[in-house]
Amino acid sequence: MFIYNAWYMGAWADEVKPLGLLGRVLLELPVVFYRTEDGTALALEDRCCHRALPLSHGCVVGDQLQCGYHGLVYDRKGVCVKVPGQERVPAQAKVRSYPVVEQDEMFWIWMGDPALADPALIVRHPWHTDPAWVWIKDRYSINANYQLITDNLMDLTHVGYVHQRTIGGTPQAHSEAETQTTRSETSVKVTRWMPNSVPPPAYVAAFKFNTATVDRWMEIDFFPPAAVRIHTGAKDVNTGAREGDRSGGIAFVGLNLQTPETAKSTHYFWSGARTYEVGEPELRAKLLTSLPATFAEDKVVVEAQQASLDREGGVPLVMIASDAGLVHARRLVASMLENETQLKEAAAKPPDARPVQEPT
Repeated sequence: MFIYNAWYMGAWADEVKPLGLLGRVLLELPVVFYRTEDGTALALEDRCCHRALPLSHGCVVGDQLQCGYHGLVYDRKGVCVKVPGQERVPAQAKVRSYPVVEQDEMFWIWMGDPALADPALIVRHPWHTDPAWVWIKDRYSINANYQLITDNLMDLTHVGYVHQRTIGGTPQAHSEAETQTTRSETSVKVTRWMPNSVPPPAYVAAFKFNTATVDRWMEIDFFPPAAVRIHTGAKDVNTGAREGDRSGGIAFVGLNLQTPETAKSTHYFWSGARTYEVGEPELRAKLLTSLPATFAEDKVVVEAQQASLDREGGVPLVMIASDAGLVHARRLVASMLENETQLKEAAAKPPDARPVQEPT
C-alpha cells in the first residue's frame, strides 16, 4: 500500500520546539517527534512498550523520552534504559526509532529499513533559506488518498476552473496551454506555457503589469513518492520569458508534500515562496494572503473526489491528454512499490537448501 523506503516530510521544523513533543500518524504508524536539549531532532514509535500509552503524552528528559504513565525512559534509539522502582530492565523493552533529518526548515523521516536511509535522497528546497524569497507554509489534513493530491498537482488544467477567484485566469488558456511532459527514472516534469493570456486575480492584486495580457509559465516537478514542486510566474507579453529572461515579472515557487496518514487521509504540507523585481510591499502581501485560499480550494475538490470514488466502488476512470503527467507519476510510484515488495519477499524467503552431493 505504501512505500516505506523513502523520505517523507513529517513536520515543519518549528512545529517541534526544544524539549517539545509532536505525535503524528504517518503511513498508518504512530510516530512521536521530539528535540533533545541541544535541539537534535529525533523520532520514536509513539507507543510505550509497557501499557501502550503514546509517548507523546510524556516529556523529554535530557536527550531521552519519559513515558507519562509509569515513567519508563527511552534513549534516542528507542531502548528502554530505566524502569522506575526496579533495577532490571526487560530485554524486550524497546520501541522503534526512525531516521530523521532536519533540512530546509523541515523534518524528514524514513519509515522503512534504516540501513537504506541516505540523506542525499531528500528533495532539497533552498527557497526556504534564501533571503531573496519570502515564504509562508501550512499543513492541511485532507481526507483523501495522497496520490489524488499528486494527481491534482500534476494536471493544472483544473486551475482555470477550480481557482477562478485566485490564480486561475481563463479556463481556455489553461486547457490550450503548450504542454510538454518528460520522465526520467527518478522524476517527472511537466512544462506549460500560456503566452498572451489574461493574468489571474491574485497576480493582478500583487503585481503591476505594463500590458493587458502576460506570458505565463508553469513548471511542475514530481519526485516520488510524494513531492511536487511548482514554479509559476508571468511577465509582460513579448519581454523574453520564453527565451529564459524572467526578470521584471512575478515569480512563485510552491512546494507540495503529500505524506500519507492512512489510505484515505493525508498530511498535506505546502509552502509558497515569492520574489519580485518591482512592486509595493502591500501588494506583495496580497499574494501571500491568497495562497491559503488557493490550497483550500484544492482541498474541497480532492476530498469530494475521494468521497465519490468510495461510493462508486472502483468504477474505471477515463484518461484524457492532460493526464500525461499524473500517469507518469503514478507509474514511478508503482515501480518503487514493486521494487520494495520484491526486496521484502527476497528477504523473507528461506535460503536454498544445500544440494546433496552424490557419492563418487
